Amino acid sequence: MWGNIAIAFILAFIVSFMATPYTIKIANKIGAVDIPKDKRRMHTKKMPKFGGPAVILGFIVSMIYLIIVMSIEGSFDLFTEQEYGKKLLGILLGIIAIAITGVTDDIKTLKPWQQLIGQLIAAIIVVSFGTKIEHLSIPFLYRVGLSDAFSTVITILWIVGITNSINLIDGLDGLSSGISLISCISLLIIFVMNGSPIIATIIVTAMSGALVGFLPYNFSPAKTFIGDTGSNFLGFMLAVVSILGIAKTYTIAVIVLPVIVLGLPIFDVMFAIVRRLAKGKSLKAVFKPDKGHLHHKLVEKGFSQKQAVLILYGMSASLGMFAIILFDSGIWKALSFLLMIIASVAIGYRNFIKEKDNNNELIEHK
Repeated sequence: MWGNIAIAFILAFIVSFMATPYTIKIANKIGAVDIPKDKRRMHTKKMPKFGGPAVILGFIVSMIYLIIVMSIEGSFDLFTEQEYGKKLLGILLGIIAIAITGVTDDIKTLKPWQQLIGQLIAAIIVVSFGTKIEHLSIPFLYRVGLSDAFSTVITILWIVGITNSINLIDGLDGLSSGISLISCISLLIIFVMNGSPIIATIIVTAMSGALVGFLPYNFSPAKTFIGDTGSNFLGFMLAVVSILGIAKTYTIAVIVLPVIVLGLPIFDVMFAIVRRLAKGKSLKAVFKPDKGHLHHKLVEKGFSQKQAVLILYGMSASLGMFAIILFDSGIWKALSFLLMIIASVAIGYRNFIKEKDNNNELIEHK
């Protein structure tokens, strides 16, 4: 297994790293460039936003190679009772639907409802090929089996919701790609401890490798953005792989752990929906962008863009670690870890405020 994991990571990393400079050139030729037109955007100069295809290419090349090799050597069977061949075909078709939507948006800028249709199509394709949330576990109580219709609805909502949560958090250099990488690593650890299907482990590893290959070009100061093609792909695949990875688990992990791991983008998108509904008083307001996201708030508090990204990385990593400890050692150890993190952050933030006030006083005296 570990050899396949290493291959998945390294191959995806190399392909993504080598392909990204080409996507920068392509972006400038086809007009996939982000030009800051309003105060909501955090960058001040035009930027290529076509890095997504490089990440997708790294992932696809790595996955296709490993599936072929593992099938030839007999370590993976596409036609077992789990029907992984059928599910993988559905995922591939879903990726194509997501990529078409994202590329079109990066070049021509789609309306929010048009993006939503593309996301729904991708989710419906995946579900129709057999990838579903088939049961839920109520923590410490019991397991609930889902009817086919309810399972379909819940899965589509999960996929579309996570896709949008990663897309909406993509506001600073390296933010969505870095948080997605942290989420992938957290899920990988949980999958290995859980003895999850090898295909889920390979998928999340290939995603990690592709993101590590892309991040050198995306971290501050960025040379390119991942674009809607990339952010939609990342959210879509994180949602799908979380379903595949916990499919055989009948404990708290069935839905709670992926929610915790992806807690930061989930909270951000839920808060954005509530905030926009309260402000706009209508469903249309949900689709109107604003400056109320977590990264905007951190920058408003005086943190630099790089500091804001690192803080959000830390928050995401803490949630991922909380999920891992919860799965491995139970609720009390996980809660004590979280309390230690909260206390450390509170002390650090207090010192930051004092230092900021002192700097402001020095500037006023000058």
